[in-house]
Amino acid sequence: MKQRESAASRALEARAQLTRVLAALTDADQVDAFLEDLCTPAEIEALADRWSVVPRLAEGMSYRQIHEVTGVSVTTVGRIARCLEGGSGGYRAALEHHA
Repeated sequence: MKQRESAASRALEARAQLTRVLAALTDADQVDAFLEDLCTPAEIEALADRWSVVPRLAEGMSYRQIHEVTGVSVTTVGRIARCLEGGSGGYRAALEHHA
């Protein structure tokens, strides 16, 4: 049990460190380079696909329309919509910086 708590604690600290590093990067090129080093190409593609859904949901596009435009599954669009409406507020905060 103690080992599981320790692993959970390490994971929380690693996440906290990651969020601090992301917040400290002030240049889009730095963030892009960091993501390229941190993630696989498939992970970056998945993140970009998810993000492409957010502004479309905010504009009021239907799930089906978003799927047709982005190729993101309707199920994933629905999950993103639930997070946008009732999640932690990250998508809403990011939308404030969307150009």
